Amino acid sequence: MREISPTQNWILITIVLAASGVIYDLMFYSNQTPIIGAIFALFIGMPILAFERKVLFRALYRRIQKLPTFAFIITELLIYEILMSIGFACAGLLLWSLGMLKPASLLDLVIMPFEVFVYALAVCTMLIFVLRVRELLGREVFLSMLISRYRNPVKEERVFLFIDLVDSTAFAEKHGDLRAQQLLSSLFATFAEPVRRHKGMINDYVGDAAIITWPLVRGVKNARCVRCIFDILADIEANAAGWRKNYGQVPKLRAALHGGEIITAEIGVDHHKISYFGDTVNTTARLETLCRSLNRSILISSELARRMNFPDDISCEDLGTHAVKGRGQALGVMALSSRAVTVLNTPAVILHG
Repeated sequence: MREISPTQNWILITIVLAASGVIYDLMFYSNQTPIIGAIFALFIGMPILAFERKVLFRALYRRIQKLPTFAFIITELLIYEILMSIGFACAGLLLWSLGMLKPASLLDLVIMPFEVFVYALAVCTMLIFVLRVRELLGREVFLSMLISRYRNPVKEERVFLFIDLVDSTAFAEKHGDLRAQQLLSSLFATFAEPVRRHKGMINDYVGDAAIITWPLVRGVKNARCVRCIFDILADIEANAAGWRKNYGQVPKLRAALHGGEIITAEIGVDHHKISYFGDTVNTTARLETLCRSLNRSILISSELARRMNFPDDISCEDLGTHAVKGRGQALGVMALSSRAVTVLNTPAVILHG
């Protein structure tokens, strides 16, 4: 699937918003220049979308997210009305200053008509709904389900990254299951930005583990799958004081990387899900369990390691071949470590970079 950059994503949203303004003008003001409707739509809609995407007033958005559902909806609608009114007034004054609008009074420029408010709210709500569903499912899953890409099973190559929280059971026994779940929620939230930055997708959460995946070509490009785990570790270490303050400890992770051929299929009836089947997924899970016996924090299969060039600050130690449960052939294994992040590894021999 073709990669879309954040810039391209915003350009697409901008085009959709501008088009909605043009459509409104053609429907209700056929004698008006369409660009006027596009400008009004952009000034009205973009602040709302920027707010929803946490680009504008991020701290405020985080505060209202903690409100009960009904209070959250009412507060959001109030914020929408304020943002749309300000946007409408700014657009009107801009067009008036450029000589593109000649209203009967200045009040017509700064007070948004009710029908414009309703139309703008409907368009923004639809866009936000689509973006929220995409965010919930993940962009790749959302588009794949939209075009029924995996309605019939497809053979493809993917990279998988399994990340597991070390000593989560001990933490739950000491602090209780509720506190342990809060720790996991905070930890999984930390994963989101590095995964997004490196064009990956969080496929699933299983207990205290997360499964992240990439199409193989995308995952090995610029060693994205490797950079992703080290960026996660760096983010955790950078906020070590916060973790200690909130949970009494800094999370320690184990991770395994492997890639290869799998079968991808959309399964389910009432609840649909895109799932991955094959030896590659199972091998990645087994490789993660080897972290304990080999006393390493991050392992990668030799097969996958050979497909990419590691950054200079990442070291790779060849650990030879190891038997993996459920796999007929022994698996070549390497341990990864970084001079920038402290992980539970012994000194490594640099083989790449």
